[in-house]
Amino acid sequence: MRERAVSGTSEGPAPAADLDRPVVTESEIDTPPGTEPPAPAPYRSVFTAAPLAMAVVDREGMVVSANDSLATLLGSAPDELAGAVAADLVDLTCDARTWHAYREVLRGRQSRLRCTRRLKHPDGHSLWVQVTVAPLPADDRAVLLSVADISSRRELQARLRHLQMHDPVTRLPNRTLFFERLSAALEAEAYEQSGTGRIGLCYLDLDGFKAINDTLGHRVGDRLLAAVAERLTRCADEAGHARTSTPLVARLGGDEFALLVEDSTGTEQLAELAESVLEAIQDPFDISGQRLSVSASIGVVERHAAGTTPTALMQAADTTLYWAKADGKSRWTLFDPERNAHRMTRQALASTLRPAIDRGEFRLEYQPLVGMEDDRLHGVEALIRWNHPQFGVLTPNRFIGLAEEDGSIVPLGRWVLRTACRQARRWQLDHPGEPPIFVSVNVAVRQVWDSDLVADVAETLAETGLAPHLLQLELTESAVMGSAGRPLQTLKALSDMGVRIAIDDFGTGYSNLAYLSRLPVSVLKLDGTFVRGFQYDDRDTATRPNPADEVVVEAMIQLAHRLGLTVTAECVETSAQASRLRRIGCDTGQGWLYSRPVPPDRISELLGTPGVQAGVGNP
Repeated sequence: MRERAVSGTSEGPAPAADLDRPVVTESEIDTPPGTEPPAPAPYRSVFTAAPLAMAVVDREGMVVSANDSLATLLGSAPDELAGAVAADLVDLTCDARTWHAYREVLRGRQSRLRCTRRLKHPDGHSLWVQVTVAPLPADDRAVLLSVADISSRRELQARLRHLQMHDPVTRLPNRTLFFERLSAALEAEAYEQSGTGRIGLCYLDLDGFKAINDTLGHRVGDRLLAAVAERLTRCADEAGHARTSTPLVARLGGDEFALLVEDSTGTEQLAELAESVLEAIQDPFDISGQRLSVSASIGVVERHAAGTTPTALMQAADTTLYWAKADGKSRWTLFDPERNAHRMTRQALASTLRPAIDRGEFRLEYQPLVGMEDDRLHGVEALIRWNHPQFGVLTPNRFIGLAEEDGSIVPLGRWVLRTACRQARRWQLDHPGEPPIFVSVNVAVRQVWDSDLVADVAETLAETGLAPHLLQLELTESAVMGSAGRPLQTLKALSDMGVRIAIDDFGTGYSNLAYLSRLPVSVLKLDGTFVRGFQYDDRDTATRPNPADEVVVEAMIQLAHRLGLTVTAECVETSAQASRLRRIGCDTGQGWLYSRPVPPDRISELLGTPGVQAGVGNP
């Protein structure tokens, strides 16, 4: 049995025969072999009285001596520590990495080990310590183990972390802690070993909170948020009853909250949670003697955790919350991949719209405008197409709204105007023996406000050599009716120039017929919804037409003629429609009966023909 010195004893130097033994006494440390050590060693009193808990450990990991501070820290006597396995005292065997590093220090292959451990005191309380193991100076037969109690520091760090990770108003986890938990839940190790492998999120904000906050003040607003947090927590606790985990409730900022469901069982579970949240929040709140009411809009996302990132999940939740608000608020909406794909396509189109103009990705097709009396081609409407490199050929309804929103409708409109006028002039030159046809170009109201449309038209006509009466500009009824100021001045200037002005989709907006007589308009284009009622056949006795359809259209045509306007019927698809429209006096027809929109060369084929018959212009 080896003899081991215990801290606080005063043994003399070991006999010469003992110098080869691995036992190290305090008086031997820092003493070269074969020399007489000082008696006593000057550091012994320091080692004994030091407030830092320390022990001398031999190269085999056994405690040679320990000071009173270590004994007090571990709840034992110094002499009880001598001969103990040092690694067991401070739990250095709990993980393979620390254990390996400790053994490397004992073998002299590593200079130092520092780690943090949580120890159990004999009286039952836990303490956090920082353990340091390092070789003793000028001695290769022992290492010094020092143990610092960092429990107070850890407690302070825990309090600071709690403050950092929680919202001071609601005391809920804040955005930082929420994303920390979300990221951890989406780690492969978190869902591959156990659980459902799915994750769910209810992302909500309060409807009407801003009004309360602005009118009653932030103090009342904060109390309302705290009350909402209590109800959300109660909903989460009820949802977590009899389940493996309770949803995490967090305040992400402002009036936005989130409920994170790890290991969700499917959309039904998330739907139940969202319903319970809506019901809980709809009940009035008693805040500072006032009865306040708010509601919530909730975006719900539920999916497999594999392949999902925190960013992707939050983007989906944010999008779905936007849908819930757009659909009327005070409701929950489930994420729809198809709807989201449409939104993403819209964003992709918006981001590439302006560059596409410069790259020349647009082209025009033309749909004939045919006289009802002679079935001859009188004009064409220019219709834009986008040859998108990713999404194929796109019709105007896919991108014109985007162009109006971001202002790219102005350069795009200029391109359409010049291309259409140039083509109309080319047809005129290629067919000198035929009456020239006019070209009709759609104009957005933003073009009137954000550009000098009159100057653009004048420059284009001068550049192409097209006569003004061979250009027709179409504006929607809602854009023209009630126009005042600049729009009205622009229309009058264009009309004075000789350009024809047409109201498109007439009959669908807020028509002011008295005001119509004061507008510089020359053409009304009846919306297709009026014309579709003419699709019956006289020989079909099973389907009787509604006489009101024909009466309304006939009255509109007669009114237009009394005002000196011509009328074009859109969406003419059958001979029966054309016959009835001709009988009640409609001037021009446009629709698939005559032709679909076609490239310019197909229009050239129609010029000079005695009549545009059904299907002649179809591809």
